[in-house]
Amino acid sequence: MKKKILFMVTSAGIIGPKKRRTGSLLTELAHPYEAFKEKGYDIDIYSVKGGEAPIDMVELEDPINQAFLKGDGPTKMKNTESVEGLSIDGYDAVFVPGGLGPVVDMTDNPPVQRILGEMYENGKVVSAVCHGPVSLGNVKLKDGSYLVRGKNVTGFSIAEENGYAKDDVSFELEDLLKERGANYTAIAPWQPYSITDGRLVTGQNPASAQGVAERVIAILES
Repeated sequence: MKKKILFMVTSAGIIGPKKRRTGSLLTELAHPYEAFKEKGYDIDIYSVKGGEAPIDMVELEDPINQAFLKGDGPTKMKNTESVEGLSIDGYDAVFVPGGLGPVVDMTDNPPVQRILGEMYENGKVVSAVCHGPVSLGNVKLKDGSYLVRGKNVTGFSIAEENGYAKDDVSFELEDLLKERGANYTAIAPWQPYSITDGRLVTGQNPASAQGVAERVIAILES
């Protein structure tokens, strides 16, 4: 039976006092999408608000990004349904791409938290990359504990943020994960780094998106 992947993406196109344009970072969207597509998985894209979900168009010369832009991905991003009321039935894994958008509308979003918690507690794979793990920081399980507590996780580091969007974000993702009891680790800025802890997969930065997808596939195919 075909595996089915849920992409949960941001609806936020603007962040910070300078109104910086953002969205889901193209690389973090395209690389996992194309990896899952190559495996023959079904992929649904839902956004926080529904409607057109913004894409932060970076690295346009990248061949995988180009493949995504020439495929069905952009059409799906323009016609998303909202995560409000979304049922996890039938999904094998959930993936949250980064970009700065999730910091705006996925850090403390009840429907997003519900879906991530339900996916995890129902034996599904939960994954996120770069700023995407902000969606995990405040997720609580049925016993009241934070999903990331005691888990090995990564995400966009303070060292990376200092050279990227320090003035645009109101908190550091690294600090949030540590405050929630996660065992947070990172490597040198902008280098590929992803972690699997059971059914939880996280990646540090854009270069880690492919690795996250490969780790999710490895779990699903095992």
